[in-house]
Amino acid sequence: MNGRIKDLLKHKKKDLAVLFVCLVCFVLCALWANNGRSFSGSEASDFAEYENAKVLEILSDNTFQDETADGGYRGEQMLTVKVSTGRYKGETMLVYNYVGPIYGVPVKEGDSVTIIVSTYGDGTHQASVYELNRLPGILFLILLFALTTVLIGGKKGVKSLIGLLFIVLTLFLILLPSLMKGAPTIPMTFIVCVFIAAFSLTVISGVNQKMVCAFLGTVSGVLAAMLFAQIAQSILRINGLRMEDVEALLQLRKSGMKIGLKGLLTAGIIVSSLGAVMDVTMGLASAISEVHDADPKLGIKELFLSGMNVGKDMVGTMTSTLILAFLGSGFVLILYLYSLDLGKYQLLNSAYVSTEIISSLASSIGAILSIPITAFISARVFSDNKGDQ
Repeated sequence: MNGRIKDLLKHKKKDLAVLFVCLVCFVLCALWANNGRSFSGSEASDFAEYENAKVLEILSDNTFQDETADGGYRGEQMLTVKVSTGRYKGETMLVYNYVGPIYGVPVKEGDSVTIIVSTYGDGTHQASVYELNRLPGILFLILLFALTTVLIGGKKGVKSLIGLLFIVLTLFLILLPSLMKGAPTIPMTFIVCVFIAAFSLTVISGVNQKMVCAFLGTVSGVLAAMLFAQIAQSILRINGLRMEDVEALLQLRKSGMKIGLKGLLTAGIIVSSLGAVMDVTMGLASAISEVHDADPKLGIKELFLSGMNVGKDMVGTMTSTLILAFLGSGFVLILYLYSLDLGKYQLLNSAYVSTEIISSLASSIGAILSIPITAFISARVFSDNKGDQ
């Protein structure tokens, strides 16, 4: 065991050093971003908490399927539940479950539900069903995904899961709290994404020439997407203030929270393009590395052209993937707009269409431009000096 540890420390010094620095930075940034943040509203005289409970008995049920809502349920249920978490754990409560086509579902005895408990200044409290408790199902699906990734990917699969976990934690513990504190939206998002790329590529590939090429290509590609988004917004005279659901954040600004709203469109593009660009750059750097290993005498020109041949095959599928991902995320709204039979000028000049076009094209531009940049960097790094002459 000690021999394995010594061998790991000997051969993975650079990897461990980079990962250690990343983890230290992560902890320090997370502490700063969350310093002074309140995670509970229970300090107020009146407040609400979300807790889990088990349905003991259904006292009344008038829910029915509404054919005009495609078979969705409407109505309400009166239940008794036993609270299983929080300050009221163990207490039996009488609650109502309000059901509609777009909110709530009918429940059965024995179901686990999440309830919203409202506590008032005089000490009284009441509750209603918020939603079905889906946490066990979510955990099962995550476990199934993790097992599939490990069984198919082996060690690489484990590394990819570690990288994915780090990405999620970084976004929720550093980026989002930082933006809530008033950090500049676009620069902060870009820096965090560069940080994520450094950690993820180190975990997946280790610190080597291939990783450095992929990292530089990733930074360049994300930067290209960011700049294109800024230029496109200037041309179309639109920014993050015109995005959907921004009104709630605007209310937070009115209450004194300094969230940079105008940069949210570009920030979203930076985050969404990161995964695609990392995929392209790592695949391309790996391909050029393999070509070089097969024929070490190849020079910059030959390696660059080989990389571009591989990259050209990536362009079509990657561009389609990104654009379809954006269209798929807004599919319901697109269907609604289509059903209105809007005029072409009304539709094409709407803020929604403009923001979706900017998002799709900017992410695609970032992925596309990362190909020649990564190909050139990789060719330069891997080429044999004799092949350059």
